[in-house]
Amino acid sequence: MLKLSKASKMPCRSWSLQALDTCPASRDATGALVPACSGCYATTGNYRFKNVKAPREHNREDWKRDSWVGDMVTELDNDRYFRWFDSGDMYDIRLARKILEVCERTPWVRHWIPTRMHKFAKFGLVLARLEALSNVVVRLSSDSITGETIQGSTTSTIATLDTVPQGSVVCEAYTRQGKCDKCRACWDKSVSVVTYIGHGRTMEKRQRNVIARG
Repeated sequence: MLKLSKASKMPCRSWSLQALDTCPASRDATGALVPACSGCYATTGNYRFKNVKAPREHNREDWKRDSWVGDMVTELDNDRYFRWFDSGDMYDIRLARKILEVCERTPWVRHWIPTRMHKFAKFGLVLARLEALSNVVVRLSSDSITGETIQGSTTSTIATLDTVPQGSVVCEAYTRQGKCDKCRACWDKSVSVVTYIGHGRTMEKRQRNVIARG
């Protein structure tokens, strides 16, 4: 049984997994969370509640069904925008391949896939095939919280207002209570880098500490 999410601030539905548990690229070589994942929003607030966690935990097993791809294609019949992973990541290469098939079979849907799995070589081919689809934007996520970017045709980073990388498009959701409103930059292949402004006291403190350390 499919369990999709619909965040009130997003213009579309999403399919997600439990944060950190399915994010192998969230940790560095020492096992510590990378800056962008430390204090992850998907581990705080409403995300902590059992009823919010339940569908994400369900999805971790549900995608393994033989009929999952076909069910997803049918479910997305009336969707025009879709986000993969408002929490979690495509932690398993078999899941990544199934997502590719869903995207191939739903050309009417514009898919946005934020991911850190580019760190692992075995995901290279499937990510390249996803990026080649005209209806898919794979946004490779930087680990930085002060505007450092990574190589890729479509990427994203977190920054302060003073460290926004030149030429990037700033997500202005922070100015409207986290809502996308009419903006669709994350789904736009012509937008190379999307910058998210860090918000909340914890994030702002961490950003100041990183900047102070130089």
